[in-house]
Amino acid sequence: IQPSVQEALMEGRPVVALESTIITHGMAYPQNLSMARKVEETVTTNGAVPATVGILKGQIHVGLTDEELEFLASSKNVVKVSRRDLPFVLSQGLSGGTTVSGTMIAAHKAGIPVFVTGGIGGVHRGGENTLDVSADLTELGRTPVAVVSAGVKSILDIGRTLEYLETQGVCVAAFGESREFPAFFSRQSGFQAPYHVRDEEEAAELIASALELGLSSGVLIAVPCPQERAAPGQVIEGAIQQALSEARSKGITGKELTPFMLQKINELTGQSCRYFFFSSKKCQTDLALIQNNARVGSCIAVALSKLQKARRKGSLPWREDANPPQPVVIGGINVDFIAKAQNPVIL
Repeated sequence: IQPSVQEALMEGRPVVALESTIITHGMAYPQNLSMARKVEETVTTNGAVPATVGILKGQIHVGLTDEELEFLASSKNVVKVSRRDLPFVLSQGLSGGTTVSGTMIAAHKAGIPVFVTGGIGGVHRGGENTLDVSADLTELGRTPVAVVSAGVKSILDIGRTLEYLETQGVCVAAFGESREFPAFFSRQSGFQAPYHVRDEEEAAELIASALELGLSSGVLIAVPCPQERAAPGQVIEGAIQQALSEARSKGITGKELTPFMLQKINELTGQSCRYFFFSSKKCQTDLALIQNNARVGSCIAVALSKLQKARRKGSLPWREDANPPQPVVIGGINVDFIAKAQNPVIL
């Protein structure tokens, strides 16, 4: 854990975890490095400490220095690391970027309750036959971290994704005045989130409740992208259907499907659907969305930190039947003396 992150955690200050596949498998260098720096700056500006998670030479890092960010951004042979990949990547001393799943694990072990990303994975279209379901969903079902994202990519089966999250026991809430579940660049997906929180205070209350209950599942806060950056849903949907048809005709499946789909939709619409494509206009659009998530997530982390501090303060008075607080000595020195009395009478 980077010292600045560790210090913030020890002091109870708000920390926001960030993934690194955006850096390693997203934009080309040096745009990816610039994006990572700007997102971390957004977190800092909004009162939280950024903790980008990455794998460097077989070791999980929670919080990266600028030199480490540049290493991941400029390296060619780095791995995309999810839960299943962690044992192998660590055992082989490899480097890589952590997915939503991989980042959630590291954040939870470090004690960071809030994690910001672009969009989570989901159930792929046709997933009822292929069983192509992102590990992000099962991770949300078993790791108690709040994930702030712009919903799921519109190339996925959003309805089945929400159903799967329900099965996993994940509390899903849209952020803002509407319960409409966002689809990354589109503010409307045609599906309603089970719940919605109007602002960062309500989101913090929701996360605090989940943590206090000791649930093993996470929370998903779905943030609609800024109105001025939103892509018309029907345009994207038409491109998706055309790209799916072409993928089927070419026999493209499995882990090759998403990159193909994103590239094709980008060609058909001129609009990047995630953070994979590199013209300046597209990068600006992607960055605006991720920065918006970082802003909202940081405000939630700040509100959660204040709430937890207030609750700890409110619980300080001890009941008469409670055990008294025990002193903790830090930095003490023990000196032992052994003595034998010459006189049998001990004075």
